[in-house]
Amino acid sequence: MNTEEVLIVQGNEACVRGAVAAGCRFFAGYPITPASEIAELMSRMLPQNQGVFIQLEDEIASISAVVGAVWGGMKACTATSGPGFSLMQEGIGYAAETETPCVIINVMRGGPSTGQPTLSAQQDVMQAKYGSHGDYEIIVLCPSSVQESFELTVKAFNLAERFRVPTIVLSDEIVGHTREKLRIPSKIIVQERQKPKASPENYAPYAPDVSGLLDGMPAFGQGYKLLVDGQLHDETGNRAGHDPVISGQLMERLCTKITRHADELIDIERSFTEDAEIVVIAYGSVARSAFSAVKMARKEGLKAGFIKIKILWPFPDQTITEAIHKAKKVIVPEMNIGKISREIERVGSCDQEISSLPKLGGFLHTPQEILEAIQQ
Repeated sequence: MNTEEVLIVQGNEACVRGAVAAGCRFFAGYPITPASEIAELMSRMLPQNQGVFIQLEDEIASISAVVGAVWGGMKACTATSGPGFSLMQEGIGYAAETETPCVIINVMRGGPSTGQPTLSAQQDVMQAKYGSHGDYEIIVLCPSSVQESFELTVKAFNLAERFRVPTIVLSDEIVGHTREKLRIPSKIIVQERQKPKASPENYAPYAPDVSGLLDGMPAFGQGYKLLVDGQLHDETGNRAGHDPVISGQLMERLCTKITRHADELIDIERSFTEDAEIVVIAYGSVARSAFSAVKMARKEGLKAGFIKIKILWPFPDQTITEAIHKAKKVIVPEMNIGKISREIERVGSCDQEISSLPKLGGFLHTPQEILEAIQQ
C-alpha cells in the first residue's frame, strides 16, 4: 500500500489482516466460538494472497499442520479458544522443542471445559505460558483493542521468526468482537524468514550463536540436512534424550534464549504513574475499563496511575517493580480468579498492598467498579 488504510472491523478481523500483512500464507484451524471469524476471513484472504487455508478435523491436526507448513517454508498460524487451546498444547510443546516459529491466536472464553462459549474471560493466562509439559519459554502478547489486535499480531510473527519460538496472541471475546477503527499504516516492519549463513555442508540446524539464537531457518527441499524430532536432541537434530548433559543443555537454552532477551520483550504503557499512590495494572479487554477508571479518579483528585501490559510473557519483572515502587497500593482487575496479581505480588515490595480484583462469570469490569476499588 502507498497510503494508510482506515477500516471499521472486529478485533478478530484485525488479527487476520495483521497476520497477512506479516507474511502469513498458511492457516489451519477448526471453527470454535468466539474465534470463528478468524478462520472465516482467513479462508477468503489467503487464497487472494497466494496463501493456503485448510479446515481440519480438530485442533490437534491444526497445530500439527501449522508446524509442518513452517518447515515447508511458510509463515503459518492457527486460531482457537479454550477447549481447542487445550488440545493444541502437545503441538505447542513440540513447536517449542523443535524451535518452530508459528503463531497461535487464542480468543479466550469462560471455562473450564465447554464453559461459556459466548462470553469473555482471561482464564488462560497461565495455560498460555505453562500449558505444555516440560520446561520451555514462549512469548505471549495481549491486545486490548482492534488496533492492538492488528499491531500485536504483526509483532507476534516478527518475534516468532527472530526467536524461533511459538508465539501466542492472547485475545479475548470482548476484544475479538469489538468493532472499531483500525488504521493500517502504509509501511509495516516485517521480519522475513532468514536463510542460514552456514553452507548446507556445514549447517547444524540447532547450533546456537553467542546470543543463544539459531542460524536462520531453511525449509525442507533447500539442500540442508534437517531432522525435526520431538525427543531432546543434539545440535544436528539427532536424538539425545538418553544423554543428561546434552538434554540439559538444550532445555536450558530453550528457556534462556527468551529470558536472556527479556529486556527486548517489554511492552507496557504507563499513564499518571509519576505521582501515583495507587496503581491499577491490567491487560486485555479489562485495560479499557481500568484506564477509564483511573482517569475518573484523577478528576476526583486521587493520585491514581495506570499500567497496561501488552507482552504478558515473559513477565516484565523489573519494569513493573520500577513503575510501582512509589505506590502504596496496587490493584489488579482480571477476568479470572486472580492469576496475574500473583505475579505482581512477586515483584512488588513487602510494604505494598497488592489487591486482586477478580470478576468471574463472563462480564467485564465496569469503570465504576474499578473506581470504587480505588476510592476505598
